[in-house]
Amino acid sequence: MKPNTPSIALLLGLLGGCAQPVVTSPGVIDVGGGGGTIGGGGFPTSSFGQFNAPVVRADSPPPPVSGGTLAVIAQGQMAAVSDPDRDQIVVVDLASVHVSSRLALEKGDEPGRIVEDAAGHVHIALRGSGAVVTLDPKTGTLLERRAVCVHPRGLAYDKAADMVHVACAGGQLISLPAAGGAPVRQIMLDRDLRDVVVDGERLLVSRFRAAEILIVEPDGHVSSRLRPPSVSLGPQTFDINGQPISGTDFEPAVAWRMVANPGGGALLAFQEEQTSEVQTTTGGYGSGCGSIVRASVAVLSAEGASWTAVSLPVVLPVDLAPAPSGKIDVISASTPGPAAGIFGNASVASIRVPVSSSPVDMGLCTGGSTVLRDSDTDGTPIGYEGQLVAIAYDGQGRRLVQTREPYQLVIGRAAVTLPGDSRRDTGHDIFHLGTSGGVACASCHPEGREDGHVWQFAAIGPRRTQSIGGGILGTEPFHWGGDMKDFSVLAHDVFSNRMSGPSLESIHVDALSRYVDQIPPFKPDQMLDPASVDRGRTLFQSSAIGCASCHSGAKMTNNNSVNVGTGAPMQVPSLIGVGWRAPYLHSGCAPTLEARFGSCGGGELHGHTSDLSASDRSDLVSFLQSL
Repeated sequence: MKPNTPSIALLLGLLGGCAQPVVTSPGVIDVGGGGGTIGGGGFPTSSFGQFNAPVVRADSPPPPVSGGTLAVIAQGQMAAVSDPDRDQIVVVDLASVHVSSRLALEKGDEPGRIVEDAAGHVHIALRGSGAVVTLDPKTGTLLERRAVCVHPRGLAYDKAADMVHVACAGGQLISLPAAGGAPVRQIMLDRDLRDVVVDGERLLVSRFRAAEILIVEPDGHVSSRLRPPSVSLGPQTFDINGQPISGTDFEPAVAWRMVANPGGGALLAFQEEQTSEVQTTTGGYGSGCGSIVRASVAVLSAEGASWTAVSLPVVLPVDLAPAPSGKIDVISASTPGPAAGIFGNASVASIRVPVSSSPVDMGLCTGGSTVLRDSDTDGTPIGYEGQLVAIAYDGQGRRLVQTREPYQLVIGRAAVTLPGDSRRDTGHDIFHLGTSGGVACASCHPEGREDGHVWQFAAIGPRRTQSIGGGILGTEPFHWGGDMKDFSVLAHDVFSNRMSGPSLESIHVDALSRYVDQIPPFKPDQMLDPASVDRGRTLFQSSAIGCASCHSGAKMTNNNSVNVGTGAPMQVPSLIGVGWRAPYLHSGCAPTLEARFGSCGGGELHGHTSDLSASDRSDLVSFLQSL
């Protein structure tokens, strides 16, 4: 595949999002549409009014979807599947199309990214327990379990060095000998690392919420930082009513998945998020073809010389894979929407559109494009049932798609049912549901947390996406100013109205609130100085400083709205996991915890901290990072 003229084939869920591709480079792009009939707004015409799917509760809540949990191994003859829902690894023989082995892991391991080394062994990042396990896929035997960091995310195998590189959320880039043993190198980069790709002698490392790629040279230094291009939609782009949309600006945000580009460089599936003014009225977050979150895919050429990018009609672009045809397949983890009270099938479609050097309207919002089925080699359309979470190609050029509920590996037109009981949970389904506005709860709260984005709300001002990890029930009222008294009001006003989602019955509101409330926070950073943390705790609890007067109790909030000198009364946030969620304060004006004690932090109304020494502030920050 030539990096400067990619072709992109997109796999979508039934209500995958706004079908309005926007491109920033010349060429021809194949872009997917949703299953079912595409109507004037780019969405399936199946019913999407009242959410009346039956309520199902998992015995323990499945983790939010992160994607990228599938790898083709053994020279294309086998597939290794991470199963974070059931804490297991499943190996599938692709020749006989059956499960050849299964490895049960520890509860809460949450296996994620997978790589194979030159010896044929498989390495898996355990996101929930901070380890990397090594597996012999032919026998299903666990060879080694190595602790690496609090939240390992990305993995890459470096054949020249026979090393496995691990990218950690805490900023560590750790190199492990593939044959086993202790790390041979650890580099401290920026926090929030996501994926890592070996690109010649360099490493490309993505950052999750920044959609940024760090170029790491062989000596460990970062030689450059690259972000994919963003697109400003001009008056040549039209809404569902055929009216021009002008001045809608976006910036690269959540980088869901980065993989190696066969021609050198990398392929990146990411979100763009609106930076221009957002309305808070009904449909303000997304309606018709205008969503505040837009999925995109970008190609970074070899040597990082240039980008090619296109915006896509999809919600939650959690994985992508280069296809043998030279296309790029991108999948949506958006839950198939409720039709006649049940969850429908996801399906595959392709739309061939021209690409120009500036953003253009593809006609999808006014019904001007032709929808063509994407198909396998014999021309038969392929449909996918359930939520799509990972994609790859095998040695025969067959597309492999991992789905959940039903838990399957679809190999071309065959499907292998993978072992384990159902993990369906209605709250999980609603959280990942792509609304008719082209957005899901998980769009702004990726992996159940937050995107770090600051929105410019009409008549309200700048508001940073709030964290929801660590439990929110019992911290009512909700929202920045505490204007939503309970979760039912939140679901109605935000999900159903602003996001253009379906109307939820009370049982579905309860299912969603229960699921969100059980999303865990990130674990504290293990690299902190215990003595500094203890000194910071003493300062925090000091009545003279006053932090604990508001941030108290199990969730470290008194649930009140308080004016702390930042412009208006704001709801006291929980501080559980606060070290992971920069930028800070309701406006995001403080890029770091240290900066919170600066000019934008409210001064003496926000704790009596002006007399603290630099070392005291450092200790206080250490304590906050330990929460």
